[in-house]
Amino acid sequence: MKVKWLQFLIIMCCSLLLFSKEFTNAETHPDKTTRRVKRGWIWNQMFISEERNGNLPHYVGKLQLNSSVLHQNAKFAIQGESANTIFKVNEKNGDIYCFERLDREKKSEYHLMALLVDKKTAKTLEHPSNFVIRVIDINDNAPQFTQKAFNGSVNEMSDRGTFVTKVTAVDNDDPTIGGNAEVTYKIIQGQEYFTIDNIGTIYTAVSNLDREQRDTYEVVVEARDSPGQNMYMSSTATVIINLIDINDNFPTFTESQFKFDVPETLKVGGEVGRLKVEDIDEPQNRNTKYSFLKERFQEIFAVTTNVNTNEGILILKKPLDYESVKQYNVDIEATDPLIDLRVAKQTRPKSITNVIINVLDVDEPPVFSKPFYKFEISEDSKLNNIIGFVSAKDPDAANRNIRYSMRNFKDEPIKVTNNGNIINVKTLDRETADWHNFTVVAEEVDPSNPPIKKESLGLVFIKVLDVNDNAPEFAEPYAPRVCENAAHQTVITNISATDKDEMKPKMKFTYYSAKKENNFTVQDNHDNTATILVKYGYFNREVAKFHYLPIVISDNGQPEQSSTNTLTITVCKCNEKGEFTFCEEAGKLAAVSVPTIVIIFVSLFLIILVVTILAVLRRMQKKNTNILGKNTAEIHEQLVTYDEEGGGEMDTNSYDVSVLNSVRRNVQRPRQEMEASPYLYAHVQKPTRNGDMSFMIEVKKDEADNDGEGLPYDTLHIFGYEESESIVESLSSIESGSSESDIDYDVLNNWGPRFKMLADLYGLEPIEDFPY
Repeated sequence: MKVKWLQFLIIMCCSLLLFSKEFTNAETHPDKTTRRVKRGWIWNQMFISEERNGNLPHYVGKLQLNSSVLHQNAKFAIQGESANTIFKVNEKNGDIYCFERLDREKKSEYHLMALLVDKKTAKTLEHPSNFVIRVIDINDNAPQFTQKAFNGSVNEMSDRGTFVTKVTAVDNDDPTIGGNAEVTYKIIQGQEYFTIDNIGTIYTAVSNLDREQRDTYEVVVEARDSPGQNMYMSSTATVIINLIDINDNFPTFTESQFKFDVPETLKVGGEVGRLKVEDIDEPQNRNTKYSFLKERFQEIFAVTTNVNTNEGILILKKPLDYESVKQYNVDIEATDPLIDLRVAKQTRPKSITNVIINVLDVDEPPVFSKPFYKFEISEDSKLNNIIGFVSAKDPDAANRNIRYSMRNFKDEPIKVTNNGNIINVKTLDRETADWHNFTVVAEEVDPSNPPIKKESLGLVFIKVLDVNDNAPEFAEPYAPRVCENAAHQTVITNISATDKDEMKPKMKFTYYSAKKENNFTVQDNHDNTATILVKYGYFNREVAKFHYLPIVISDNGQPEQSSTNTLTITVCKCNEKGEFTFCEEAGKLAAVSVPTIVIIFVSLFLIILVVTILAVLRRMQKKNTNILGKNTAEIHEQLVTYDEEGGGEMDTNSYDVSVLNSVRRNVQRPRQEMEASPYLYAHVQKPTRNGDMSFMIEVKKDEADNDGEGLPYDTLHIFGYEESESIVESLSSIESGSSESDIDYDVLNNWGPRFKMLADLYGLEPIEDFPY
C-alpha cells in the first residue's frame, strides 16, 4: 500500500508543476493576458494507477487550454477508446474521471481526443487534440512458471555442480517500475541435494547421489519478484529429477558352488548348466564376463553370457567320456571389464565360484576312428580290390565287437565287408561317376536276448582317379561356311576340342588334317584350338556344295588317345563384300533322328522309282532321241536346259566340251577337220526380197509352235544362215571367242569375281586350273 501512495504522490507533483509553470508565465508577461492570443491545449498525457482503491469514479486529470477565457456556450468533450464509458469529462471545467478499476496487464494505455464545442451549434471552437491516459503498474501479479511440473536427469555419482535442468517463470507486471517483474528463484525443498541460480538453472549440490539407494528426487522451486523488498509476490513449481544409472557395481555369484549332472552322451555345443550372478546396475550396464581360473578346462568347456539375464551358460566343447573322467572340478570367476573403478562402490572387482560337473554313464553306440573317410581308386583297378577300411570301437567297458554294413545299398559298385574293408565289386568309370559317397553302419554285436541295438553312422567318400581312356572330340557340332570365291588363307572358322577325361592343367590337344588332298589347311594354334583356312582359294558349287574335312585330334595323355572328327564345310554364294547370300543347310540333317532318316530314305527311294518308270515310258514314246552329233555345227545353246555359262565338267554329256575349249583358248579348228554330216533341219531359203523375211518368220514360228518334239527355236542352225550378209552379224555365241573378233574381252578380268567365268571363256590369257 505504501508503494501505491508513493505513485499517487508522484502523479500529483507532476500536475502541480505544470500548473505553477502556467501561472508563472502569466505573472511574468502581464501583457499577454491583455492581448488576444490563439488558444491551445496544454496537456497531451495523463496517468492513473491500476487497481486503485476507493469509491468510483476516480479523478484522472483536467483538460486545459492556454487561455482561461472561454465562450459562455463552450463545453468540453472527449472521443476515442472507452470515451464516455470508462472515462467521462465534466463539460464545464474539463475534469476527467474514471468509472472503473483498471488493470494494466489487460490494457496499459488509452488513446483519446479532447474537444471544445459550442453547446448550441455543436461546432468545434478549438482544434481537437489527441492525448493518452497511461495506466501506472503496481505489483499485483506473481511470477508464473511456464510449466506446472519440470523433469530433469543426471548421472548418478556425478560431480558437484553438474547441470541437471532449468526452470522458467514469467511475471506480467511492468519490468520498468520498481522490479515488479524481476524474478528470482529459490529451492525450498531438496536444497540439500541440489542448488539453483538466479536464472533458474539447477545443479547438483553433492557428488554422492547413488541410484541404487534412491533413483528419484522431488524438488520444489519458488519464484518471487521485487528482489530486496519485503512486499513481493511468489509461486512454486515441482521438479522431478531422475538419476541415470552408470556401471558402478560388480557382478556377484548368487552361490559359492554350483553342481551339474551331465550324461556322457551330451553333444558338443550342448548346455551343461547356468551360473547365476547378481548385478544391481540396470541391464544395459551389466557386462559380466566369465573365465576359468585354470586354462586347461577351456579346451573342454566354454562359458558364454546370456545378454538378457546376464547368466553364465556353461557349454560343452569336447565329448564327455565316463570311462575316462567321471567328474570335473572347475573354478570360474565373474567380473565386469567395463566398470569405472573410480566410482565403483565395491572393493573386490571379481567374484569366484566353484563348479562341480558329474559325468553320468550311458551305454553309447560305437565310435568311428575318424569323422569321415576319404579314399582314392583308379578307374582301371581290378575287381575286388581293397580300397580302404573303416574302423569303429565300442566306447563302453563291455567293448563289444562291431559289424559293418552299407546304408541304403542300391547296386553300388562299392561294397563294405563285415570287417570294415571297402572293395570294388564292379568296374569303375570316372566318366560315369567320379565320386562314390555312401554311409557305413557300425553296429555292436550284442549277445544279450533280446539284443540292444547300438549303431553309429560314418561317411565314406571315394574318388575315382582318371585314366586317359577317352579320345578328344569336337567341343560342339561345328557348321562352318565358306564363300565360293574365297581367297587364299581366308579363315573359315576356329575349332576347339573337349575330352571326357579329366582336363588337367597341362592337357594339350593337337590338330591335323587326315586328308592332305583338299583345299583346306588345319592350323594348330598350340592353345588347344585350331584354325581352318582356305589353302588355294575358289570353290565350284556346281562340283561340290559341301566339303568334308577329316581332322585328327590327339591328346598328350598316357597312353595317348586320338580320334578323327569330320568337319562339314558348306560352300555358299557371296556378294562383293564377302557376305553370304545363299547357302544349303546341310547341318539340319545331322539333327534328324534315326527313324526320321529312315522314313526320308524310303520316301526318296519311292520317288526315284516312280520317276524312273515315267522316264522309261516316255523314252519308249520318243523317236530319234539321238539327234545331235559331235561336230561344231551341231552344237547349240539350250538356254532352257542349261542355266550356266558352260565349260563345266558336268556338261560333257550334252555337247562336245573340246569345241568350247578350243574357242576359249583362241584355237580355231580347220574346216576340213570337221566331219561333214547332214543337217538336222532343212535349210531355209534366203528371201530374195526384204519383204519376204516377215513371211518366213511366221512360217517357222507356226512350225515351232506345232512341233512339240522339236528343238528350241533359238538353236544354232536357226541363226546360222545370217552369216556375214546380216547387218547385225551372227547372234550365236559359238565361235564368238575366236581371234578374228575385234572385241577385247580381257576387260572382263577387271570386273570382279562374278565375271571370272566369262573372262576365262573369252579372254586371251591362259586359264589356271584350280584343284578341287
